This record gives sequence, C-alpha cells and structure tokens, in this order.
Amino acid sequence: MVVPVLSAIGSVSFFRSSEVFGFVMPSTSVKMTRRQRHFGAVKSILVDSPNRRLVKLEEAVSSSNRITADPTSVASLILGGGAGTRLFPLTQTRAKPAVPIGGAYRLIDVPMSNCINSGIHNIYILTQFNSQSLNRHIARTYNTGGGIHFNHGTVEVLAATQTPGEFGNRWFQGTADAVRQFSWIFEDANLSHIDNILILSGDHLYRMDYMDLLQKHLDSGADISVSCIPMDDERASDFGLMKIDESGRVCEFQEKPKGEALKAMQVDRDMLGLSPEEASKFPYIASMGIYMFKRDVLLKLLRLSYPNANDFGSEIIPMAIKDCNVHAYMFKDYWEDIGTIKSFFDANMALTAQSPKFQFYDPSKPIYTSPQYLPPTKYESSKVLDSIISHGCFLRQCRVENSVVGVRSRLDDGVELKRTLMMGADFYQTDAEIASAVAQGRIPIGVGRNSRIMNCIIDKNAMIGQNVVIANTDNVEEAERPSDGFYIRSGITVILKNASIPDGTLI
Repeated sequence: MVVPVLSAIGSVSFFRSSEVFGFVMPSTSVKMTRRQRHFGAVKSILVDSPNRRLVKLEEAVSSSNRITADPTSVASLILGGGAGTRLFPLTQTRAKPAVPIGGAYRLIDVPMSNCINSGIHNIYILTQFNSQSLNRHIARTYNTGGGIHFNHGTVEVLAATQTPGEFGNRWFQGTADAVRQFSWIFEDANLSHIDNILILSGDHLYRMDYMDLLQKHLDSGADISVSCIPMDDERASDFGLMKIDESGRVCEFQEKPKGEALKAMQVDRDMLGLSPEEASKFPYIASMGIYMFKRDVLLKLLRLSYPNANDFGSEIIPMAIKDCNVHAYMFKDYWEDIGTIKSFFDANMALTAQSPKFQFYDPSKPIYTSPQYLPPTKYESSKVLDSIISHGCFLRQCRVENSVVGVRSRLDDGVELKRTLMMGADFYQTDAEIASAVAQGRIPIGVGRNSRIMNCIIDKNAMIGQNVVIANTDNVEEAERPSDGFYIRSGITVILKNASIPDGTLI
C-alpha cells in the first residue's frame, strides 16, 4: 500500500504500508525525490474505510538509519518434505522436491533458483525420504563441476542421520524438528554473519524475490515473518490461516481449521488490499509455509521455548505469536502448493495456456536446472497445439494438444496426446535397441503407434505399446493397479515409472 504523507520540509512524499496517524489523505502515490527520501519514512497504515486511509505519524525514520536487506545475512533451509503420500505414486522412488515438472525441471529447482536470483548463496536442503535422486540432481546442478557456481556460498544437503544422545536415533519428526536437529550449523564461525534464516518448502511453484520479504521483515522489526496469500473458501481448510491487525502483525493462527473454526478465520476485506469483488472470493489469509526468522529467535524457540514442538505450522508459529513479534508478508503473485496429484497435474496443464500465470522463462529471473546437452526436438509431419515440448524428443506424425512432453520422449505414428504430462526418459534407446526390443516382444520406451492418451501423467521411462487407449472413460476417481503399471488418483491416470503397457490395452 502506498500512502502519500507530508514530510518535514512541507512537500509530498510516499511511504509503503506504514502505521501513521493524525490526518486523512487520498491514496494517490507520488514519487519521492532523493532529498525528500532522506527526511523520513513511516511504518504502517490504519484503514478507516475502503476509500480513505487514516494516517498516523508514529515514527519518522531517517533513511540513513534504515537497515537495507542484505542477501549475505541470510541462510536458507529448504525442507525436502516427508514421505509424499499425497503425491504417490510419483514419490514411490523419489522425494517430493525431485519430482519432474514443466518438461525439463524438478520441483527443487524453484526454491533453489529463487534463492540464487535473490542473491542468497548459503543454501541447505534437508532430506530424509527417497533422497537419492534429489541428492544426485543437486550435486549435478548446483555444485562445482559443470553446474551453477557460487561466489563465497555453499549448497549442502543435510540428510537425516543418527547422532549420540537421547533423541539421536530418531528420524525427523516434522519440519521444526528437522531444523532443530541441524540447528548447530548456525553456530559455526563461518556463518557468524548470518542474522536471518529463511525456511522454504521444496514442493511449491512460484517466483519470489526473497529480498522483498527480508526488507519487510527488517522494516517491521519482526522476529518472524510469515509469507501469505489471499485464499478462497474451497481450499482454505488445507492451509494454515491467520488474522492480522492494522500493522500487519499476526494476532491469530490456526493450522487447517474446519467447520466453524474455519469461518471464524475470515478477515476484513480491507486488510487484504483487494477490490470488493476479489475480497469476496478470497476472504482468508493463508500461510505459504515460507518463514523468515531472526537467527537467535529461531534457535531459542527450537531449543528452549518449545523443545518438543515438531512442526512450524501447527506448533511453533501459533505458540510464538504470544511471545514474539510475528508479521505477515502478503504475496500477491502466482503461487501453487504442489501437494497432491491433482494440484500437480493442474499446475503442469496451466503452463500450456497461451497466457500462463506462471512460466519458467524469465530472462531476469530464470529457473535453473541440470544441463542436459540434448539435441533439438525433431518433428515429422506432427501437429502441436498449446503444448510444451522439451529438448531431445522425436515426434512422428502425431498430434499433441494441451500437453507437456518431457526430455527424450518418443511419440510414434498416429499417437494422440491430450491434456497429458509425459515426463520423458532418462536415456535414449538406439534404433538397434528399439528393433531388438520389438523382435523380442518387448515394448520400447515411449508411446507406440496409434495410441490415444488423455488426462494422464506418464512417469519416466514408461513403455506404452501400440493401439493403447488411456482415457478413463468410466470416470473412475481412485484405483490401484500397480501390477498393471498404473494408478488413478482424483480421476487422473498415472502410469508408473518404468511401467510396460501392452499393445491394445484399454484403461
């Protein structure tokens, strides 16, 4: 929110979202000159009505005294997630952050790239379940030796491990417990310059400059800042919800409330800074699971205040509201929690829209991933509509519509792909290997002739034969057929990694 305020020299300046008082002014924004910028800034706003802002000059702070966000003062911890049961079977052999997305990326690439683009170069990834492919991807992509290089920074995997002591033989019990078990790293002399710790999730899709969050964190004097978004009725109960006061301080936090408890968490539309129409659609403030802590506050909470608390969202944050200064950081860009098969599928399909809300391409803030060194995709008499085709693919006289096709994919003659995420393959089969497989009655990797597939996720290295139809025409919502190479989740057919679907199969 930008509010114009008369500065000490009698001219008009603007200040962002600040707690001021004393006179009412219109909400027109006016740029400050360098001289005006020197004379003061205000701290927060009190809302009087939808059309007016009541402003209280509480604290004018000289710009020379303002602490500027410094990425070198931040270390980020990316949580590798639990067993990933809601994303199963995609997490059958991999951790959630290692799940492929968008044709050429992994989910972990999103927070990693956001950190790099924000200038944060001290990054730690906490892993526990099925972490082999995640560890390999991080080593290939973000460490020295052909991947992304850092200046005076580090990327380190912190794997769950047994240690001496009463609780040393147990795995991570939750997000907070995972950070607690590795909290000792922040006492290292090499990290003595770290003042703030950023907690991130490894399974979200968004693009954020964490320095904006850090600057708001510093300006508000918060001990903890919680990144949040406006949320609708349909999905509100899946998130931690909060209420805030006029200054943006969190005064109540409920983790995934239901029924009457959910209704009680609705907030005044003016708090969200949305239009009346938007505010009626998004009456809640939902936590994104992104937290900025002062380092000393985090260590005190984990070790002294709540040593038995295992989770940030359901335990640490709600309890910390009583004793700590917890502020909300409102994020109004695209964000999606990739927590279920449906949300994962929908997020991928949304990438194929002509004007997508999120796209991996941004020259100023790219999303990094492991270099593939693959040739361009080859099309032979094929038709592709509103789709993403990754590099190294072979498309022969096929039709692809509203689909994402991953690296090294092979689509044979007459194949029809519609609303499908095909993750691709980890390796190529030569023409000789394909001919040999066919001669032996085996199916090569890719999709065989005249197969028709829709509303489907095809995991890596899947072998789909000729004249196969995958359409779920009976509208089955849930099914488990691992022996046949597939599951159905929320009406979406999921072909397993390395599965073989025989010729003529109808699903």
